[in-house]
Amino acid sequence: MPKTKFNILETTCVPLPLENVDTDQIIPARFLSATSREGFGDNLFRDWRYLKTGEKNPEFVLNSPVYSGKVLVAGKNFGSGSSREHAVWAIYDYGFRAVVSSFFADIFKNNSLNNGLLPIVISEELLQKLQSQVKQDPSTKVRIDLEKQEFSVLPTGDTARFEINAYKKECLLKGLDDIDFLIAMKDQITDYENNKIMVK
Repeated sequence: MPKTKFNILETTCVPLPLENVDTDQIIPARFLSATSREGFGDNLFRDWRYLKTGEKNPEFVLNSPVYSGKVLVAGKNFGSGSSREHAVWAIYDYGFRAVVSSFFADIFKNNSLNNGLLPIVISEELLQKLQSQVKQDPSTKVRIDLEKQEFSVLPTGDTARFEINAYKKECLLKGLDDIDFLIAMKDQITDYENNKIMVK
């Protein structure tokens, strides 16, 4: 399923300053039976969002009316644990389009890029500064320029360049997953194969 094209995003943020958040905390294992990507957002951080009574936990950030936005500002080592792709599906389905941290687990980072979610690595110093800024002023906006690979905190003027695989960058810019990318390249692939046959 093609994802939304990602180029420039300006949005407020949701702060989650917890370190070592693993994929089971992002989406508990009991919710992995579905195979469709839709609907997982309902159970994002399920055991933190809801009390044992089934009521929303008023102290959890996703239930706060103060914070909103398409960027999740996470703590260090986000997405550790098992390799479940469902964790990314849940974050994307909830409405986030990027996650910012000072470090991501490699498998989670790759799963994110494969599913239209942009993982942005910034320095620990800037991450802490951003967390504090958002807590003090929830209306704080950040700007992500994927083409230039720049992440900016608009009120403070702090800007950082982030790294991304060139192929995955192109897929995000065009709103394509791996299969969509190959389909879009069908004519070029056919021409290449035909030319190869002619050379033989």
